Amino acid sequence: MKSIWKGHIQFSLVTIPIQVFNAVENDTQISFNQLHKTDNGRVSYKKVCKKCDQELVVDDIVKAYEYSPEQYVVIQDEDFDKIKLKSTRAIEINHFVELSDVHPTRFESVYYIGPNGDIAKKTFQLLVQTLTKSQKAGVGRIVLRDREDMILLAAHGNGLIMYKLRFPDEIRKINDVPDLEESPVDESQLKLAETLVDSLSTSFDKLNFKDRYRDALNEIIDEKYEAIIHLKPSKK
Repeated sequence: MKSIWKGHIQFSLVTIPIQVFNAVENDTQISFNQLHKTDNGRVSYKKVCKKCDQELVVDDIVKAYEYSPEQYVVIQDEDFDKIKLKSTRAIEINHFVELSDVHPTRFESVYYIGPNGDIAKKTFQLLVQTLTKSQKAGVGRIVLRDREDMILLAAHGNGLIMYKLRFPDEIRKINDVPDLEESPVDESQLKLAETLVDSLSTSFDKLNFKDRYRDALNEIIDEKYEAIIHLKPSKK
C-alpha cells in the first residue's frame, strides 16, 4: 500500500510522524469508454462557448461565480493563489470528542493512518490505545491540495482512521423532509414489527456485501471478450 501523504500528528507537545493511505480501493470500479458505434473510435469532447459557438482551448477559459442569472464574477488564477494554504505537513489536533457524538452525515472521505518509521511506532500505538480505551476521537485540521479540511481521527485496530468532515452548513436538516410528522401507531402492529426486526437481526460483519451488479457486469464483459478472442484468426 502506497502512502499519499506524509507528515505529523500534533497535539499539545506531542508530535508523531505518520503517513496517510487511501482507505477506498478504486480499482474495483468498472469504467467505460465512449466509442463511435460505427467504427469504435474514441469519442472526444470539445469545449464550445454557448454564446458565440466558438470552439475553445484551455487558455480561453476562466472560472466564474454566477451571482444572478447570466451575471458573473470572474475569478482569476492569481485570486486563487492568494488563498492557497501552505501545507505545514501536520495534522493539528485541537480537541477530543466522544466518537458517538459525531453524526454519520458529517463523514466524507476516509483514509488510513500509520506510523512513519520505527521511531514513531511506540508513540503512535500509545495514541491508538488511548483513543480505543477512551472511545474518543481527535478533531483537527489538515491542508491537502491547497485547502484546509476539518478531520476526525479514530482508532481502528492497531491503526487510525481519518475522516474528512463536512461542515455543518453542507448538511441539510432532516426536518426539511416533508411528511415527517409523528403519528400514533397500533401497539399490536408495533410488537409485530419488533418481532420481525428481531428475527432478521445479526451482526454487521456477517452481512454479505457482495456487489451483485458488478459481478454480473464482469460476467458479461468476460463473455464478450471470450467471443472476440475466439473470432480472431490464430497466428501461425
